[in-house]
Amino acid sequence: MATLRREVGANLKDAGVVPLGAGEVPKDIGMATYTHGQPSPSVRDAKHRKPMVIEIIEKKFEYLRKEKTLNIYGTVFLGTTAGFSGILTNFMFRYCFNVKHDVFKTYASLTTLPFLSTVVAYKLLVTDALNSGNISQENCVFRSSLIGIVCGILYPCGLAFTKNGRLAVRYHTVPLPPKGRVLLHWIQLCQTKIKAMVIPLVFQAVFGTYIGLQHYSIFENTLEKAMHED
Repeated sequence: MATLRREVGANLKDAGVVPLGAGEVPKDIGMATYTHGQPSPSVRDAKHRKPMVIEIIEKKFEYLRKEKTLNIYGTVFLGTTAGFSGILTNFMFRYCFNVKHDVFKTYASLTTLPFLSTVVAYKLLVTDALNSGNISQENCVFRSSLIGIVCGILYPCGLAFTKNGRLAVRYHTVPLPPKGRVLLHWIQLCQTKIKAMVIPLVFQAVFGTYIGLQHYSIFENTLEKAMHED
């Protein structure tokens, strides 16, 4: 048996294979044991990448917060001027028609309806179009100015004209017009006050243009910063 072991050992040495002793450990196993306690490259990359992802998310939220604040301020300012225009037109037409009834009702509707119509129209025509990227700077300014004119002047004038005209007919505060000429008679009665509305009309157009320019400029700068940091 001993002779057989010596012959097998001799053959292994001739083949270049060195047998391991009882207490020896393969080098590969020892290396695996050494590197087992250290984090792998993928784990280190994940730990390094996590703060970067959190920072990008925080910046995204900051940009969204700025955009939301801009949308709120732009629409509220333009809607507020429309509400003041409604108050002014209601006062003027009530004076023209000599109406003294339903004061709270007419002023409440002439303040809230122009404000809400301006906010909704601005969101649909300007804000949503900017967020979708389907609007140019000229188009944005034109839409904002048009909203200021239509929702801030024309709509309050028409609303105040009809509401106070109906009250004038109901309470007979002014002479009734001849049949078939109601609208023309009321326009002639209020033409002086209507001409005075040119001043708030110009103001609403200029203010709408300014809001549109500022909104587009800030939106474009915010978008460029977000793309650059990505």
